[in-house]
Amino acid sequence: QVQLVESGGGLVQAGGSLRLSCAASGSIFRLMGWYRQAPTKQRELVATMTSDGSTTYADAVKGRFTISRDYAKNTVYLQMNSLKPEDTAVYYCNGRRIVTNSEVWGQGTLVTVSS
Repeated sequence: QVQLVESGGGLVQAGGSLRLSCAASGSIFRLMGWYRQAPTKQRELVATMTSDGSTTYADAVKGRFTISRDYAKNTVYLQMNSLKPEDTAVYYCNGRRIVTNSEVWGQGTLVTVSS
């Protein structure tokens, strides 16, 4: 079974840090990333990382968030520093499979940043 399982969300004060993890199983992904969806807003891209290490970031998180991958563990991380209340959202892990190019989503993990 192909799945992505996120962990690491929680409540943090503004200025604090959190690290999200997404463990993949059942497939190898050529592209993995993080998206987020705040209440009443559309889901938006946060960061992605290809299998060759290329990264992209949303302007809102550049310089504060860092995406990384552990290929041995088939896991992707999102280190979030200098968190702001506007970072509050459900964060979703996303992966695009290397063979079929199909997309897989995790169940989401809630990040709440208090002011």
